[in-house]
Amino acid sequence: MATQSARRKKLHATTSSFCQSLINPPPPEELIQKYFTTNNPRITEHGPEWAQFRLPFLAKTFTGASGCEEYFSVLSQTLKMKMDKDAFPGPEDYIVDTEAVAGEEDANAGLKGAVSVVGKGTFQSIKTGKEWHEQFIYRFSGFDEDGKIGHWEIWADPLSAWVAVGE
Repeated sequence: MATQSARRKKLHATTSSFCQSLINPPPPEELIQKYFTTNNPRITEHGPEWAQFRLPFLAKTFTGASGCEEYFSVLSQTLKMKMDKDAFPGPEDYIVDTEAVAGEEDANAGLKGAVSVVGKGTFQSIKTGKEWHEQFIYRFSGFDEDGKIGHWEIWADPLSAWVAVGE
């Protein structure tokens, strides 16, 4: 039980530190190196495939360190993200499951653990300057033994982004 408690603390520490780093983010390479596994990290921002021509970071899994860097590049060419220091909740509001296996790829690799959290922020279209405020859900999974993130999934508000980006 002590090991599960230590694992829970490790997964929580990694994800809460990662979320806090997004408030004033370092370069993507540093984020990926510090928080993600070296073995095939992934980032998926869920959304409809039909929206990809305006929002090319949606409905696609970016794989590997270079793929994760590409996610940040594509996102930053489309949107600006502004988060205040209260963008993420306190420690009690992170949901941590040390035994969860989030998909076949994680199961095959023996990677366990999932952490979910709700955040909030203001986003702005690079193209139009339109802003909107939204809440989003992050799920982190596929943690390695060191507590590094294997897969970061994002559920946000693609309709607001679609409208803000325009034609």
